[in-house]
Amino acid sequence: MVTPPSANAGPPSGDFVLALDCPDRPGIVHAVTGFLVQHGGNIVESQQFGDRLNGRFFMRIDFAMTPEASAVSGSRPTAEALRVAFAEVARRFEMTFELWDAEAPYRTMILVSKHLHCLNDLLFRHSTGSLHVDVPVVVSNHRDAQRLVESYGLEFRHIPVTPDTKAEAEAELMALHEELDVHLVVLARYMQVLSDDVCRRLSGQAINIHHSFLPSFKGAKPYHQAFDRGVKLIGATAHYVTADLDEGPIIEQDVIRVDHNHDQAQLVAAGRDVEAAVLSRAVRWHSESRVRLDGHRTVVFR
Repeated sequence: MVTPPSANAGPPSGDFVLALDCPDRPGIVHAVTGFLVQHGGNIVESQQFGDRLNGRFFMRIDFAMTPEASAVSGSRPTAEALRVAFAEVARRFEMTFELWDAEAPYRTMILVSKHLHCLNDLLFRHSTGSLHVDVPVVVSNHRDAQRLVESYGLEFRHIPVTPDTKAEAEAELMALHEELDVHLVVLARYMQVLSDDVCRRLSGQAINIHHSFLPSFKGAKPYHQAFDRGVKLIGATAHYVTADLDEGPIIEQDVIRVDHNHDQAQLVAAGRDVEAAVLSRAVRWHSESRVRLDGHRTVVFR
């Protein structure tokens, strides 16, 4: 069982999300829906997928509690109570699952360096309520983002990184992660390679964004390299962070078409736009428990 976000300990909304995966076998859907009927749950949205390559089954259900369920118990069921009750079904089918109050936002730490377009997009969407996240802090190895972050009334933390201080900086970062009870880390163009140990600790809980030229155009100024080669498509990839640099399970990708009319500056601007859009979609889907890991791939219930 996956421990769900602690933010779910707040007041229940009566609207919950159950996401799970397990070895595929007959009776899974019957057991899950039977559990919901037994506990007064009404299915609002349901999606499922059976991966025939590895024999795993994936499911996501958004459900609401009926008035009758509250009347019987005298109060609305909590996410914690439902998790405890569902544990027997999960044990029987060897499920990994999350069950949480749909109104409880993921506590999300954003990491950034000097390029602020992805951060700006995330903060704007957060401020309008279109991203189901709570941002207790934004961390950067530079101070470029401080004014932007503080303009949204959020905490900015500067943790500088040098080759000699990398271990200490990561220790400070992870201590902050623990102190603030963070559920998701977003690398919004954070230009530091995380150590293997940190990648393992954040497995399935950290999302990165990069341009889709990799591995064709590595190093400095990839968009300028692409311009010199006359590319016709540019894009971006959002993926989970792993110890294999930029090779984690992919959550979302997109491309836009460019042509000879685009100069270098226009190419860079177009690339930034698609990076911001792709990252925000990945963060939204993760925070709504729409993404399940499937080996080196992901199942995304959009």
